[in-house]
Amino acid sequence: MPPACVLQLSASPRGARLGRLLAVEQLRAWGVPLERPERILAKLLANAVTPGRVPGRDFRLVLAIHPTGTVRIEVTDTRYDRLPDPAAGGRGLAVVGELADRWGVITGPPPWKTVFAEVSPYRPPAPGIHGPVGRGTALRETAAHEASKGTGES
Repeated sequence: MPPACVLQLSASPRGARLGRLLAVEQLRAWGVPLERPERILAKLLANAVTPGRVPGRDFRLVLAIHPTGTVRIEVTDTRYDRLPDPAAGGRGLAVVGELADRWGVITGPPPWKTVFAEVSPYRPPAPGIHGPVGRGTALRETAAHEASKGTGES
């Protein structure tokens, strides 16, 4: 079984910040290059505490590293009714799509939705992705879109 880290955090800016700090330390302990995973974490965690937030409900962050070195980041919130949609504008998940080797959305059972991203530490960052990490606005991408890219979850 690959190494994993599971955190349950409050759906607040403080919970997102704590999740990011703890996740970066875990990735560092695993010896994972941080540039892409850290930026992906920032976007996914920001989305969990803004459009994915339900007052009084926590969100879950899961990190796993496959023996090949691929890192999987999963953020589960309780807003299954708010799936990522590219037509909604914003840049958060567009950045995730540019940085990740593979990403998508898994729904259910209600009320849960998980947004995941996978990163091979050996792939260089995408061109044009520079500058400080900011709080992104969620885009929407359905699981059907993910499947249409040929990278559906199995």
